[in-house]
Amino acid sequence: MGHEWIIDVLADLKSFAKKNDLPLLAAQLDDTALIASAEISTIFERTSPMKRGDCAGTGTIFNSPGAGRRA
Repeated sequence: MGHEWIIDVLADLKSFAKKNDLPLLAAQLDDTALIASAEISTIFERTSPMKRGDCAGTGTIFNSPGAGRRA
């Protein structure tokens, strides 16, 4: 699951803020959720096998046998 659970928590807090007439807090939680989403996606990009070059960013899914190995 990773870090995504925090987005749900922030949504719950925003819902609480709206129901309890706390519009500034609700607006701040919107901003906070956007920041959290951006940071989480950055973490995913840094740790994703796709980002590290495993079958990604090369334009192909499969590499030919021995590709990248030079004697």
